[in-house]
Amino acid sequence: MLATDGACLGNPGPGGWAVVIHEHDNDTVVCRSALAGHAVGDTTNNQMELQAAIEAVRYAKTLGLPAVITTDSQYVQRGITEWLPNWKDNGWRTSDRKSVKNRDLWQALDALVADHPVKWRWVKAHSGHIMNEAADELAKNAAWRLVSTKKKLRYFHPKLFSKTSEVA
Repeated sequence: MLATDGACLGNPGPGGWAVVIHEHDNDTVVCRSALAGHAVGDTTNNQMELQAAIEAVRYAKTLGLPAVITTDSQYVQRGITEWLPNWKDNGWRTSDRKSVKNRDLWQALDALVADHPVKWRWVKAHSGHIMNEAADELAKNAAWRLVSTKKKLRYFHPKLFSKTSEVA
């Protein structure tokens, strides 16, 4: 079982992705691990959600086992299970004849799942799903790695930068 998430600080902005992995032997978890990474330059949340899904399928393929991937992104879950066949049939155009956004990532994901069984499950974000919550935190941390220390301080401790703050 794999849980994916993407994060973006601003949209677009610095972004990260993560995959939380629980490998099972029947009903027993025998291995817990995670993957995480970040974009080079500004990205969007949807791009990071897709990158997380791509990395999850790549990992599952290395194990040679079918995958169950949980995502909190309806864009990913509905895209891969509902919209993708129509996009391909329509020359990578949406139902309103616009170019499919993130086509390169959708094509990469499509190629990976073409010869590997994957079940896609959607879970509501921030609903307490343990693996999704962990993926969310790892993806955010990956995105924050791209932000300078000064910007992090401004974000987490804005009073340090106010004109009325006292310095002890």
